[in-house]
Amino acid sequence: MTSILFTVSFYDLCRLLVVILLWAICYPLINTGLNSSPPLLFAAMRSVMAGMTLIVFGLATGRSFPTGKIIWFILVLVGIFSSTLGFTGMFYAGDKISPGLATVLSNIQPLIAAIIGYFSLRERLDNQIVFALLLGFIGVNIISFNSIYTSAGNSTLSGIFYVILGATGVAVGNVLLKRSALHIDPVMAIGWSFLIGGIVLLLFSFSAEDASTLVWSLEFLFIFVVLSIFGTAIVYVIWFDLMTRNELNRLNTFTFLTPVFGLIIAALFYNEHLTLVEWTGTITIMLAAIVAGKASRHRELNQ
Repeated sequence: MTSILFTVSFYDLCRLLVVILLWAICYPLINTGLNSSPPLLFAAMRSVMAGMTLIVFGLATGRSFPTGKIIWFILVLVGIFSSTLGFTGMFYAGDKISPGLATVLSNIQPLIAAIIGYFSLRERLDNQIVFALLLGFIGVNIISFNSIYTSAGNSTLSGIFYVILGATGVAVGNVLLKRSALHIDPVMAIGWSFLIGGIVLLLFSFSAEDASTLVWSLEFLFIFVVLSIFGTAIVYVIWFDLMTRNELNRLNTFTFLTPVFGLIIAALFYNEHLTLVEWTGTITIMLAAIVAGKASRHRELNQ
């Protein structure tokens, strides 16, 4: 069944599900961690820790060091877009927008990436892929329906702006990484981009926040380590490698499953139950993934 629906290998499919699961875990970790740290400082620490971990690992295992002005230029751009802008939007919007609306707006990232990728990566946007992307976005809207309309008053224009800023930064970063995927080691690429983006975030944090308000505790230390190592360093290296093997548009369709995994986590660990609306959104997103897989399979057979 897997080979019929998806052109990715079973191994890649399993890794993609791991990526989505780790991304789903990030949201509650960030919200909890923000109780102990200023947002930009927390984001910067996450990015720098992830970057340094990957660079040290890359050097210890003899991986190729990035060379060439173009490669370093791309790494700087990826760091600024994915880390600086992406994390700024993600962390700053936490208390300025309702969770449901944040979920919907953050998931415009695949749509933005699809448009950019069409022009810069020359990835085809046939009708089925477009339909899958739109279907996935509709599914996220359905899942977030109750949260949007019951807490819309808690959202601000600045919160909406930060979420869109973060989604755009991540989308541009993904396209840039996809373009350089065959020319640079994934561990070193992700490591240096996170370190560069994190340093920029630190500079912004030092100028806009009071670092003395950071409160270290065992809980915050646990959140920081898990979020930096598993939710950032490891997950983005896997994602980078997946992009070298598969079309970005197809992978992005499956990222709509992130809120679905979030609902599953809430049901398993917080004793929350899925409503009929959430089940409807979940099924819609699953259909989007199936449509994307079939579209890619059909394209491959016709090549």
